[in-house]
Amino acid sequence: MTDGTPNTLLQNLDLIHTTPMGVERIRRNLSLKEDDVLAWCRDRIADSEAVIQRRGKNWYVSTADCVITVNVHSYTIITAHKI
Repeated sequence: MTDGTPNTLLQNLDLIHTTPMGVERIRRNLSLKEDDVLAWCRDRIADSEAVIQRRGKNWYVSTADCVITVNVHSYTIITAHKI
C-alpha cells in the first residue's frame, strides 16, 4: 500500500508504466515524437522542478509544459496534457 506522498512516487519510478493505448494517447496529447514515451514521462516526473500532488486516486505531476496523471495504486500513467 502506498502512502501517496510525492516521495513515494519518486522512490518507485521503476514501477511506473502505461498501456500501449496510453503511450499513443500521451504521444497524441503532447505531440511527442519520442520513441520511448515511458522514459520521457519518467524523466519529467523525476525532474527536480516537477510539482507532484495527490488528489484522490491519482498523482498529478506538473512540469513546465505538461501535466502527467499517474494512478496512486497501480503506478499506471493514465494520460498527459499540455499546459
